[in-house]
Amino acid sequence: MALLVSDLVLNAIIIGVSFVALNWASNLTIGNAVKVSGITRLGKTTVGFSMIAFSTSLPELTVAVIAALSGGAPLSVGNVLGSNIVNISVIIGLAALLLYLKGRRKRNSLSNSGSGNGNVVPTFARTDLSSIHFGLFISSLVPLILIYIANATWAVGLILLFIFVGYMYRLYKVKIPAENGTAVAQEEKNKLKRYMSFMVAGALGVVISAYFLVESAVSIATSVGISQQVIGATIIALGTSLPEITLDLKAFLRGHPGLAFGDIIGSSFVNITLILGITFFVPSLVGSPVTMNMSVFQNLIVFSIITNLFFWYFLSREQIGWREGAIFLFIYALFVITTLGGIQPQ
Repeated sequence: MALLVSDLVLNAIIIGVSFVALNWASNLTIGNAVKVSGITRLGKTTVGFSMIAFSTSLPELTVAVIAALSGGAPLSVGNVLGSNIVNISVIIGLAALLLYLKGRRKRNSLSNSGSGNGNVVPTFARTDLSSIHFGLFISSLVPLILIYIANATWAVGLILLFIFVGYMYRLYKVKIPAENGTAVAQEEKNKLKRYMSFMVAGALGVVISAYFLVESAVSIATSVGISQQVIGATIIALGTSLPEITLDLKAFLRGHPGLAFGDIIGSSFVNITLILGITFFVPSLVGSPVTMNMSVFQNLIVFSIITNLFFWYFLSREQIGWREGAIFLFIYALFVITTLGGIQPQ
């Protein structure tokens, strides 16, 4: 009993320290990402879509590589689809509600009766909007195709990898005009490598902190008798998206929605192309090719498509306020309920 209590206390301390580290690392990442955006003229959305999205997708990438080499490809596919649902429904849903509440408190303190609803959609540059639409299009189209072809092989993985490499190359060729015609000072250009290093280090810090937080949460849940199935469908499913949740909510609240949108859609794009590509293609390189029956992921794919369709619609209206946020959170709650309902007791 004493050992159990000491383990619970130790894990609680690790969770507390991990939250502090998450906060510090996310601040480091966002601050330097804004600087990189300004110097490179790639735009906040593009920086979020590429550099930050790749870094925050490391948990999914790690799962994919291990699964591809150990014969656990279905785990990686489920993780990718589940993470994409979380990225849009939970992050944007929470951001819309938090910004609404923040704005309401501010209006109350100023005795202002305005009725703003905390719209989280920024004014995108044309190139940024192109990235958002393309990433969302691929994230929606690929699951549909996978259901249609029923069985995914190494050839599907190779095509997905080509899509990832090709679009990343195209993305870095596009620059946005300097604001007000002002040029970036040479002194700032000289600091670019340092800013990029701090940005990546911060993102890695977020990932590592999230790992320890999730591991400790799983340990506590196990010690109090929660089943492995429930833990897998809730804590671990949310845990692999915790880097995106932490970074993007803070980016929204600090006034950098373009950065957050870029990371959300970029992570979904990285998951559906690079990570699924590795999952399907790498086993053939080690002599253990897989043929994945995609029908077993029907529930995940359906919810992924539903989430993306709502996102398309809200973006076309350029409006995601607290009502739209509540819809996203309802979709995620429904997803969790149906997932837990589909778990068979052992």
